[in-house]
Amino acid sequence: AKLIFTTSLFLGTTITISSNHWITAWAGLEINTLAILPLISKSHHPRSIEAATKYFLTQATASTLVLFASMTNAWHTGQWDITQLTHPTSCLILTSAIAMKLGLVPFHFWFPEVLQGSPLATGLLLSTIMKFPPVVLLVMTSPSLNPTLLTLMAISSAALGGWMGLNQTQTRKIMAFSSISHLGWMTIIISYDPKLTLLNFYLYTMMTAAVFLILNTNNTLSLSTLMTTWAKNPTLSAMLLLTLLSLAGLPPLTGFLPKWLIIQELTKQDMAIAATVISLLSLLGLFFYLRLAYCATITLPPHTTNHMKQWHTNKPVNTSIAILTTMSTMLLP
Repeated sequence: AKLIFTTSLFLGTTITISSNHWITAWAGLEINTLAILPLISKSHHPRSIEAATKYFLTQATASTLVLFASMTNAWHTGQWDITQLTHPTSCLILTSAIAMKLGLVPFHFWFPEVLQGSPLATGLLLSTIMKFPPVVLLVMTSPSLNPTLLTLMAISSAALGGWMGLNQTQTRKIMAFSSISHLGWMTIIISYDPKLTLLNFYLYTMMTAAVFLILNTNNTLSLSTLMTTWAKNPTLSAMLLLTLLSLAGLPPLTGFLPKWLIIQELTKQDMAIAATVISLLSLLGLFFYLRLAYCATITLPPHTTNHMKQWHTNKPVNTSIAILTTMSTMLLP
């Protein structure tokens, strides 16, 4: 069953990103949604069933809106081609549909809930590979979308992703809000330089995968369990610190590269104010990444911990973590 679900995931993604026709793109998105649902509701906990239901409802609505936008466009222009989306109403509907697919503000409420209800490996899939087809659709339709609307959504995503992540104690929710603010960075540049959006997405995927895999190895779901991992696997915790700082976008690390290029491009486009605002808003994200990193590496747990101690495991850290952490810290230098 797992094999079927994973192959369907990759199949749906491939169908969407390689399609020219709106119907095939929609079909790929549907295959994707249906394949990830069993992976979310794998543990029969009410929390994960609820997460799967929420995910299904939002994604079904978003797919319907994609279909509706493309049909309206075809009705007015006779074009079913993805790059030929020119009718203004369809553009607006499509923007909201893709925002709902991705979890951009104002359609972001489902994402932290769903991520919190699913296991860490599924959370990794949800925040990386499930974002890929909508991002590609956004890149393909970007010339005809409204830049002002996209900029507004991007800045509010960066703001809300930062603000709402400040007070969280669950690692999966923190990763969800970090994802929302990163998507803000991707959308602000999309109407000016779509290649930068894709670059940002690839680097974000890499760093998020590294963080999720480390959390999965340490089996940490909340900050209080993260505090006890330092004694268990010091090297891994140190790498987590670096990867988190890279995700926050601090200069010598990889995560700084997309931010740097985006700010440069925005100032070229006479959007210095937007660039300043979104850079200041990424400081909010830096705060909660630092808090994660602080809990993972600097705090020693008190003797009376109110949770189960994690057992010391000697399972080897797999190679993908090594490759991903190295890339997400060393790619820019």
